[in-house]
Amino acid sequence: MVFFPSPVLVVATYDEKGKPNAMTAAWGGICCSDPPCVTVSLRKATYTYNSLIEKKAYTINIPGKGLAEEADYFGIASGRDDDKFTVTGLTPVKADHVDAPYIKEFPISLECRIIHIADLGLHTMFVGEVLDAKVESGMFDNESTPLIEQVMPLVFASNSRNYYAIGEEIGKAFSIGNAIKRGS
Repeated sequence: MVFFPSPVLVVATYDEKGKPNAMTAAWGGICCSDPPCVTVSLRKATYTYNSLIEKKAYTINIPGKGLAEEADYFGIASGRDDDKFTVTGLTPVKADHVDAPYIKEFPISLECRIIHIADLGLHTMFVGEVLDAKVESGMFDNESTPLIEQVMPLVFASNSRNYYAIGEEIGKAFSIGNAIKRGS
């Protein structure tokens, strides 16, 4: 299937023994604004799947382009075999509102409580209500809004299986189409 770009999301959980784990997923995103919710869809075969079922919580960690190697590693190694945090040198931090770790070095982390699970076939979709958002200082405009050009989040193109950084701004959403609207 070609649908791009997809956000690169690193899902962090604790396993049944309390060991922090993280995996990279590209099937996910915003699904509701009130209450604020995000989704992530995983295969049952992943090590993270059982942690999501058991803990009913996860964090979504958004890597900037400087963390591309670590984000990719989180997706190609299994928490069954490797302690991914030890290998990468990244820091798991206990979340304030859910039973899951967030990744200290990532510019954005969302703490999510699972409110809905949908078995879709090969993947299971986990809908998480966002209870808290952590954004690295220095990533904001003057109104405390995170700036995409500061965060530089990674995106994934499923057809080529490549990562990309965000490109140039081309216009203001809900505005640049007004020229067409006025002309009709």
